[in-house]
Amino acid sequence: MIEERPADSDNLARDHRRLQSNYAEIASLAGGLAHEIRNPLSTIGLNLELLSEDLVEGDSPRERRILQKLSVVKQQCQHLDRILSDFLQFARVGSLVPRKSDLNATVHEFIEFFTPQAAERGIDISPHLAANLPAVQLDAQLWRQVLMNLSRNALQAMPNGGVLELQTYGRDSSVMLDIIDNGQGMSAETQARMFDTFFSTKPDGSGLGLPTVRKIVEAHGGTILCESEIGRGTRFSIVLPAA
Repeated sequence: MIEERPADSDNLARDHRRLQSNYAEIASLAGGLAHEIRNPLSTIGLNLELLSEDLVEGDSPRERRILQKLSVVKQQCQHLDRILSDFLQFARVGSLVPRKSDLNATVHEFIEFFTPQAAERGIDISPHLAANLPAVQLDAQLWRQVLMNLSRNALQAMPNGGVLELQTYGRDSSVMLDIIDNGQGMSAETQARMFDTFFSTKPDGSGLGLPTVRKIVEAHGGTILCESEIGRGTRFSIVLPAA
């Protein structure tokens, strides 16, 4: 067996620093781009609102048609703003600040935050969190985004209510997190493409939610898998190395 030479280690460290620098540059460019787009977008939205207020009491068919068209344009502006937000999250994943963390505590905190939103949709949250779970290295802010994106997808898959399960358990030297819904499920074609950037089955989707989730998980040294069946639901399984 050939031992790694110090020079090889130096090269790896140099490559890592270069990669981090590239991530930081991309995040900076994304932030600047979002700022340059959001300023005129905000002005457009404000003026659309003012125009709508001028027409809201109009009675003529022409004024009602104009008001309806303004409403469509406002919706598209809001959609663009959501895409910008999702793009920023995707671009900033490289700026990871991991700390030794209790995954169960992170999940508990998220459940407390998300329960009212789930209850409004007739969805029960069922946690099954293993005791004595090994610690993991987590960037808390980014990990909340993982939980939020996957849970929102689950809510959208259960329009008539259902159950959202969050499970943690240990396996060998890894820590597992499963997020399970009993919703509509996904076709094999959708599963094959769901992590592709900008792919979405939703008319108002940005196609960046699941790619962002996978990018965050992989940045933590983990992997994410999915099992889904039409009419029976979906299970996302995340594997993280124990700290």
